Amino acid sequence: MKVVLYQPEIPQNTGNIGRLCVATQTPLYLVKPLGFAIDDKEVKRAGLDYWQYLDLTVIDDLGALQKREPNSRVWYLTTKTKRIYSDMLFQQSDIFVFGPETTGLPQNLLHTNEEALLTLPMWGKTRSLNLSTAVGIVVYEAYRQLGFRKTA
Repeated sequence: MKVVLYQPEIPQNTGNIGRLCVATQTPLYLVKPLGFAIDDKEVKRAGLDYWQYLDLTVIDDLGALQKREPNSRVWYLTTKTKRIYSDMLFQQSDIFVFGPETTGLPQNLLHTNEEALLTLPMWGKTRSLNLSTAVGIVVYEAYRQLGFRKTA
């Protein structure tokens, strides 16, 4: 399993997600451009002293990851679909792509991947969940379905 942050903007979210990825031994990919420098103190503070253990790769575009992982299913998390993430049966090789905090994934990416869009249901008065919260929910559901087996 892999987590991908597409053009993340907030270093604290990336730090928190990095810490989650260390805890679950899940590789983290960051797609450029980033809204901050990887060595920002905010990123490392949120990741605490775990950042050094993070399996982190920075890539120029999603195509680079798809070339590396041609047999993996790629899921795109968005508020712009009705397909609920927990209705899917996840596999160890799945890749989860999350968009930038302020805009979400670009429309062209959503349009060309409609069959792979997933959402987290919300019924309160909010547009979306915090990015690190959303990643945690999806990652732990996927690992729950897999019996919390180590995949790295």
